[in-house]
This record gives sequence, structure tokens and C-alpha cells, in this order.
Amino acid sequence: MKAICATDLSAASEATIESETCLECLGRIGVEEIHLVTVIPSNVHAGMPGMNFEKRREQALERYRRVIENSDFNVETHVVRGTPYRRINGIAEAVGASLTVVGSRGKSPLENRVIGSTARNLARTTVVPLLVNRIEREADEPDVVREHLFRRLLYATDFSENAEQAFEAFSYLHHATREATLVHVETPKDPGIPEDDDPEARLTELATRLEDWGIETRTVVRRGDPADEILAAEAEYEPTTTLVGSRGHSRLRRLLLGSVSEDIVARANGNVMLIPPNRSA
Repeated sequence: MKAICATDLSAASEATIESETCLECLGRIGVEEIHLVTVIPSNVHAGMPGMNFEKRREQALERYRRVIENSDFNVETHVVRGTPYRRINGIAEAVGASLTVVGSRGKSPLENRVIGSTARNLARTTVVPLLVNRIEREADEPDVVREHLFRRLLYATDFSENAEQAFEAFSYLHHATREATLVHVETPKDPGIPEDDDPEARLTELATRLEDWGIETRTVVRRGDPADEILAAEAEYEPTTTLVGSRGHSRLRRLLLGSVSEDIVARANGNVMLIPPNRSA
């Protein structure tokens, strides 16, 4: 399995790359090859006085390469120019990556948003599963907020096709997962399943599949606003990562990123793994 690790060479990006537990978790789920990608924005020109951006970034990536190679991964580096999220998505497709990882600072004291423009645009357009690795915000030398990326997973589902696809990620995540909380939120505004269906029974069926892999599992049905209730479940159970599909049932939501998953990516305290629909969907 190949993974893209997108970095802007900031302290937050460095925290993701140099976290031994994060690298260990990637190895556990089958990642063998990591592509380090940094993008020089189009509006930064090579001829600017005193600036040799390509050389500086290549040197920084070489240091990161050594760290990752010491953890027994094969590593390729890419210094490219353009719009960051577009180039990252393009490289993910070109190399056949199965995962993109991007670091993101924690909640701002000034606003209830946590992701910068590149991470936000990746969440809206990613062509492969996207892991937003949450990094401490108020720290000179920030660290990851929650180690062991996939040890405790919160899986949120509305039983849509894309949510079912997100559940299939457990086929490789289970190698690093010990606990899982399966959550469905009932809401009269945007029902996800027929009225005569039983969400608790459907969650129990999914839980049985995870328990066959030795994962300790609980199921939770909540009622209210989906994003608020999923985030409340995250606060209650403190998963290391929240797993969610990027498109739900509602045809009124934006096609590439429903408002529920956007809120989760933006407001979650911990890591978020977003699974996009199949390209043919």
C-alpha cells in the first residue's frame, strides 16, 4: 500500500512525520511506501530575491526521508509547483496511492474551525481516503494530539452507500484497531433508512463483523443534528480517529462533501479519516 504524506514543512507537518506511533500505525495497516509531497504555490516565483525554494524544500524533505526510512518504509520525494490540493490529488492518482495524510492544527481560540485551506480543499476533492492528523495548536514544538491513529475508532454511518464503503476500510484498519464505536444519528429532517428498519440491529450486524477480528465494539444510536451528535460522541468516547464517508443520503447536500462530514473534519478534537465515494459514483 502507498501513502501520500503532504507537508508544507511547518512544525505541524513535522509532528506528523516524526511521530513514531503514527508511522507504526501506518505500517500496521499495510503501508509500505510513503510519498513525501510539498508544493510551492504558483504565486511564489523562483526569481524572488534570496529565495531558492526548490533547493530548501528538497533539503528539508531529505531529512524527513531519513526519518521515515529508519522506520522501514520505502520513500519517494516530490517538490512540485502549483495549487497545493490539486497537485497532491494529482500525485496520489499518478502513483496509485491508497491514502493521503495531512497534518492540521487543533482548534483556534478565535473560531470553531481547525483546518487550513489546503486540508479543507483536500477534504472536498480527495480522490483517495484522507487522514487529517490533528496537531497541537498552541505549542512552539507541537506534537500530535492523539497517538496510535487507528487504535480507537469512531465510525459514523447513515447507512448510505458511501458510509458502507467507509466501513470497508476496517478490512485493513483492523490490524491497528482495538476498540470501535459505531454511531448512527436519527433525524427527522434527513432520514437515512426506511422507517420500518431498525438502526440498532444494523449496527449490531456491523459490530459482529468487527468482533470477529477481535475488536471490542459498542453501538450507539443518538437523536438530533447529525454533526453535533457525532462530535458529542467523539467527546464522550475519545477515539483516536473518527471514520466517516464524505457523502450521505441527502441530495440537498453538496456533492463532494456533505455538510455533516465537513463539520466533523473541521470541528473534531482528534483525527478524522474521510472516505470519498468511488470515482464512478
